[in-house]
Amino acid sequence: MIMPLLRRLGQTVFVLFGISALVFAVFFATPGADPTARIAGRNAAPQTMEKVRKEYGFDRPLPVQYAIMMKKLFITRDLASYANRGELVVPEIMRAAPVTLSLVSGAAVIWVVLSIGMGVVAAACKGSWIDRTLMMAGLVGISIPVFWLGQVVNLITQNRYHDTWLFSWVPGLGYVPFTQSPCGWFLALVIPWCVLAVMFVGIYSRILRADLVAIMGEDFIRTARAKGLSPTRILLRHGLRTALITFVSLFGMDFAQLVGGGALLTEVVFGLPGVGRLTYQALNSLDLPLIMATVMYSAVFVVLANALVDAAYLFLDPRVRDAH
Repeated sequence: MIMPLLRRLGQTVFVLFGISALVFAVFFATPGADPTARIAGRNAAPQTMEKVRKEYGFDRPLPVQYAIMMKKLFITRDLASYANRGELVVPEIMRAAPVTLSLVSGAAVIWVVLSIGMGVVAAACKGSWIDRTLMMAGLVGISIPVFWLGQVVNLITQNRYHDTWLFSWVPGLGYVPFTQSPCGWFLALVIPWCVLAVMFVGIYSRILRADLVAIMGEDFIRTARAKGLSPTRILLRHGLRTALITFVSLFGMDFAQLVGGGALLTEVVFGLPGVGRLTYQALNSLDLPLIMATVMYSAVFVVLANALVDAAYLFLDPRVRDAH
């Protein structure tokens, strides 16, 4: 058990190094482009250009430039955005990260609970009207663009029916920190949670239902039936645990991708100052240090989530443990 985990940790470190080198090469080592001008921003003064060139070592070999950039990003955390009046990039991301984490975590709880419930019920009622209704509802959720659904919800809750008893509790667009007001935090995020979760409920419930239906024809399920176990126990204890392997894999990657900035559209629609919205603003202003930092932030989350999913496999699937 220990050796596979250590091996996976080593692979994770190697992958993170490769991603950081690739991101650095794309942004700063492109032939024919001056990285000094990219960092200093548009119409930068000659004094600023010279300061950036010396500070980031752009007059030195590429390996030294890479080392200086990674040091500024991960150790000293003093990577500055000259396009944004010299504001430090890492603290800016750290302020945005709790907003995105709050949004994605709440949505994840909703889509995991609903998709497991819908998938299990649909598999248990395979071929019935309940099965068809639940899968049709899931297909509708997949088909609705999140930005359109968010705009429609805002139109209903923030405009036309905001003064009615049904939506008078809905606060204005924006974010309320949990430390400032737990109740305000919940009210500000409950609608974005539901909007973000809709698509994933449809995807995960359909995948789980398909896996459960396939697993119920396996030999170990027939053996459990021959032992006289109840259908509910077979479905939940034996079938669901095996089907969750695919579920966990998808969840780990989707959760990390959303935390890394994939919830951009939801954050923009609901005015949430998260990592996705921060990346969107950096792209609009061509703020290269901030863009690079958010890309690395996203990459770290995805790679670490992948490593955690592999570790979860060791506990969920005995065949993976035996293979190691």
